[in-house]
Amino acid sequence: MHASKGDRLVVHGRVVGKQDRVVEIVEVLGPDGTPPYRVRAENGHETIMTPGPDSVIDHRTATNLP
Repeated sequence: MHASKGDRLVVHGRVVGKQDRVVEIVEVLGPDGTPPYRVRAENGHETIMTPGPDSVIDHRTATNLP
């Protein structure tokens, strides 16, 4: 798994009815874009995450940049 600052990390809900969690990667702490990542949730809370197999990276592109 490789990511860049500004990408979104999507953690899929593991229980039926539980929503996916989407956070923004604000800093890549591993070498060459690998985990761990410092992430920010929609409520502003920041934490360090090492994503599991139920996670995917939504890479930013020129068409979806803010």
